[in-house]
Amino acid sequence: MMNHDRIVITGIGLASPNGNNLSEFRKSLLEEKSGVEFIETHYMEPVLAGVCHFDALKYQARKSIRRGTRAGSIAIYCSREATVDARIDMEKEDTSKIGVYLGITEHGNVETENEIYNIKKYDYDVKVWSHHHNPRTVANNPAGEVTLNMKITGPHYTLGAACAAGNVGIIQGMQMLQLGEVEVAIAGGVSESIHTFGTFASFKNEGALANHSNPAKASRPFDKDRNGVVVAEGGCVYILEKLSRAIARGAKIYGEIAGYAINSDSFDFIMPLSKRQAECMCLALKKAAIKPDNVDIISSHATSTPQGDIEECIAIREVFGNTTSTYINNTKSYIGHAMGAAGALELAGNLPSFQDKIIHPTINIENIDHKCEMKSLVINAPKKVEKVDYILNNSFGMLGINSVVIVKRFEK
Repeated sequence: MMNHDRIVITGIGLASPNGNNLSEFRKSLLEEKSGVEFIETHYMEPVLAGVCHFDALKYQARKSIRRGTRAGSIAIYCSREATVDARIDMEKEDTSKIGVYLGITEHGNVETENEIYNIKKYDYDVKVWSHHHNPRTVANNPAGEVTLNMKITGPHYTLGAACAAGNVGIIQGMQMLQLGEVEVAIAGGVSESIHTFGTFASFKNEGALANHSNPAKASRPFDKDRNGVVVAEGGCVYILEKLSRAIARGAKIYGEIAGYAINSDSFDFIMPLSKRQAECMCLALKKAAIKPDNVDIISSHATSTPQGDIEECIAIREVFGNTTSTYINNTKSYIGHAMGAAGALELAGNLPSFQDKIIHPTINIENIDHKCEMKSLVINAPKKVEKVDYILNNSFGMLGINSVVIVKRFEK
């Protein structure tokens, strides 16, 4: 059990392929609205992608957008939206006590690939290489752009954790609060992955890139006809605070972080390992001081890859057995895989269940893969339940990094 200060979520800002704030996002999930479409990319036929359509100019000038990165714009939009949602007046805050902790899958690929693509047109004359390249490609760029935009003077950095990064950003923010390093943590994950052709080419050459004539049907975790990942961009940022501060200022509280875990498969560059995923969930449950049957919703990581989905199902069955009181859903079936933002976005999509007691479904399951069968998998239609007290959020990544965050319904 975690014997530290209680950490709560007081604000959420997000950009997803099917919604530009939590209300829109949740509405799309309950109405089974996809955010996947075909896009053009270098050197390849049109590819399927989850594309965001937020207004970057809401918080940035055009010059700032041109100078910065897509990941930076996503991070700024989400961070600004989160502080507004949390009703935090940045003019009155000591910004040296605010930290920015953002998970990323990778950074710099987009800018480097585009610079190389463009320099080829000029016979590789380096004079056309942008002098903004270095600040655009440093690993801390998305978090750094937030501090520049919001005049934050506290610590900032990104956390490279592959597709577990959204959860890892949340965990880092929580830990920094408990250590007393900051009073407010801006924490979560961002992804600009659809703007690099290399991501698509690599998945395609692995045989793991989704292909479907209907974009809305392309991402289909657990379905026997799933054929790979739909790459998505997006972001989700949380305002995290100690409970005492949140209560003192009369903040709205979405939930309390009850437990977490991070571990490693030590197995393969790409292939996941159910044994370690199960161990990660068990460790998070132990830290939360709860049993598996206390969990009401498992927000699954499943990416629509054949073996990846199976491994997670094996892990869930190992930990949760045949319980019928723990329901399982998946958000990637709507928006694709938002990489470094995935864990943070998928948790956000489930948090309203504490209030409305509705579990959004996994969509696009027409023929369940028998190896992915789970008794309480919510399929193709929302489910109303009697209570939602605990949500367990899985987020796993390449090189065998696993992360789990457990959030509980807030009670004083």
